[in-house]
Amino acid sequence: MGALTPLLAALLAYVALQLAIGYAVSRRVRTEDDYLVAGRRMGPGLATATIFATWFGAETCFVGAGEAYAHGVSLASAEPFGYGLCVLFLGVVFARRLWRLRLTTLADLFERRYSLGVARLAAALMIPTSLLWAAAQVRAFGQVLSAGSTLQLEAAIAVAALLVIAYTVLGGLLADAITDLVQGVALIVGLAVVVFGVVEASGGWGDVLAGIDRERLALAPPTGRGWLAFVEAWSIPILGSVVAQELIARVSAARSPRVAQGAAIGGGLLYLFVGTIPLLLGLAGPALVPGLADPEAIVPELARRHLSTLGFALFAGALVSAILSTVDSTLLACSSLLVHNIVLPLRPGLAEARKVRLARGGVAAFGLLAWALARSADGVDELVEEASSLGSAGLFVILLLGLFTRRGAAPSAYAALVAGLCTYVLGSSAGAFLGREVEYPFVLSLGAAAAGYLVFLGRGVPRGLASAGARAST
Repeated sequence: MGALTPLLAALLAYVALQLAIGYAVSRRVRTEDDYLVAGRRMGPGLATATIFATWFGAETCFVGAGEAYAHGVSLASAEPFGYGLCVLFLGVVFARRLWRLRLTTLADLFERRYSLGVARLAAALMIPTSLLWAAAQVRAFGQVLSAGSTLQLEAAIAVAALLVIAYTVLGGLLADAITDLVQGVALIVGLAVVVFGVVEASGGWGDVLAGIDRERLALAPPTGRGWLAFVEAWSIPILGSVVAQELIARVSAARSPRVAQGAAIGGGLLYLFVGTIPLLLGLAGPALVPGLADPEAIVPELARRHLSTLGFALFAGALVSAILSTVDSTLLACSSLLVHNIVLPLRPGLAEARKVRLARGGVAAFGLLAWALARSADGVDELVEEASSLGSAGLFVILLLGLFTRRGAAPSAYAALVAGLCTYVLGSSAGAFLGREVEYPFVLSLGAAAAGYLVFLGRGVPRGLASAGARAST
């Protein structure tokens, strides 16, 4: 109890409010569709808010600002540019077509287009991605709790994991979306408080902007890395993340294809706008807090130095909002892929109530795994980079070619998934075995996945999506 400071008490009260909202909404959950895709009835405002809040996680505040503090900003910066463009890309290219297929998970598309085996393999590759995202959020939540109390980081991470598991198990996607609306507003208000607090304490906008080194702003990748490094840096957040189940679930939960597309585009634009706030703070950081040992801590450090107790509480609430709105989505994504695409095909005929219980059990199990990963990681940045790139090259290739062409069957999909995964794993770990780093492992894995798909193009019988989509839409 000695660790319970006023700030920590306020944070726990805020989390308790989210739990209460989740519990109230959870009473409306009756079927698997209710739990996993909010009954497919979200309107434009709710859908836009949940896409923005889900995508705007701890890495945007910690990693984006930390990178700006340490290295400046260029077109190779993933935060917020790459991840914001990812959501816009989803809205412009994929949202309407995916909605018409009435999917529960992205793996459902692969089952209809290729085979059940491809869907299971794809689900098995997607689960670690969402789990790593969840671990990043749990670790960041632990950092916030530790900063606001006398808890050591490891104990704070354990408390954070317990809270997010309880929070996520309750309500499913509908409760997630409603609380996302609250959390999105809290996030924007909290970040605005930090910016204006820092500006006021620093003498005004002129002094803050004058303190930013113009050499830290570049329209090109860092000198010596070349444009292929730029392609690698943006391919990971855009192409590697557009296959995220967290986004697909929200597109599927919209009440119409127009709402699905508009929400993705609106959520992406809002992400880009709000994401510039941590970026600005990171750029101004070297002049305001020189010599910071951990660049990822620049935004909390600025808030601690320049805000009142109430202002810092609002900022901490903003961070918690960003974390909660992402972590519940990632745990739900893990559970939906495991239960819906791997477990339920083995146990046909289960009642809806049983399906919901299995999904909730999956959330709890993956929450414990996320806690274990969060304890062992060195930082949020490490978890985020792996989450966006592990196995996603093959998923993107079979999504793009399977959705927009009728060429290729199950053998092509298997080849793309395996080739993409193996190439990325070998490329990213080459330094440990060969003594020489592979500079562009994700670009290479994209090429390998596409080559694998094309090599097996003439094998197997392609399965179409049009009839399945038409039946579902009807």
